[in-house]
Amino acid sequence: MKTLKIGTRESQLAVWQAKRVQKLLADNHIDSELILIKSEGDIDLVTPLYALGVQGVFTRTLDAALLSGRIDIAVHSMKDVPTQLAQGITQAAVLERANYRDLLVLNKNRKEALDIQLTNEIITIATSSVRRKAQWMNRYPHHLIDNIRGNVNTRLKKVEESNWYGAIFAAAGLERIELRPEDAIELDWMLPAPAQGAIMIVCREEDQESKSICYQLNHETTAICTKIERSFLKTLMGGCSTPISALAEIKNEDLYFTGNIYSLDGKEKKEISLSVKHSSDAANIGVRAAEQLLHEGADKIVESIRNAK
Repeated sequence: MKTLKIGTRESQLAVWQAKRVQKLLADNHIDSELILIKSEGDIDLVTPLYALGVQGVFTRTLDAALLSGRIDIAVHSMKDVPTQLAQGITQAAVLERANYRDLLVLNKNRKEALDIQLTNEIITIATSSVRRKAQWMNRYPHHLIDNIRGNVNTRLKKVEESNWYGAIFAAAGLERIELRPEDAIELDWMLPAPAQGAIMIVCREEDQESKSICYQLNHETTAICTKIERSFLKTLMGGCSTPISALAEIKNEDLYFTGNIYSLDGKEKKEISLSVKHSSDAANIGVRAAEQLLHEGADKIVESIRNAK
């Protein structure tokens, strides 16, 4: 059996995720090696993600390495993967989901700690995510949003060196590399990005050996839930850099789904919550939810987002 070449971005978090896959493969007696590749999203650390104008900014370079045969599989944060995979590339496995929440990491250099719910002070929150920005501005319209780019370590350093009140991070990323601050605030009101907290492994479509090997690592519940969330995203608009959120969870015999879409400024919002018995029919709940929101006026929000790009 061949030694699998695992492609990954160079950041600490990306390498952690790839090493996690490598460990799981080793547990199944599969040899592998890491191939580090710098992505477009890692090279340009100034332009806001939503202004780069491309889907798959963190995946395209790895896609090219896969298709050229330089690597056998690629490991991604699933929320960064476009809903439409590149031609010739297929999903091989989804690992069990970690914490899907967003966190507010506070600037420790601010002398006063504010109760965000009560204060009228105009504070600045940093994020490069249009989803997080829209949800925050909907809840706190008097606050300011600043852009922040870079890997997790770079962004944490920028928070310390800034005059921001804090910045928003994915909980899973900070927890995986053990950098979650003790005083970080979990934003339980903020709905996550589709597939947030999950790791996806992809391979070439014709590479049945790699696909079969990786499928041993597939976590069925996470795969089902993330597929539903991504189908909601794809049906509404399809892009990663849009203010669209979704969460599907299976509890006992029921599947619960919540999804929303915001206007870019956070002023308009359409949200839906559904629950069904967990069965083969539940797989279509994301599409049904998106179609219902479009029927209820989300199409106007989608059109405004397209016109703004």
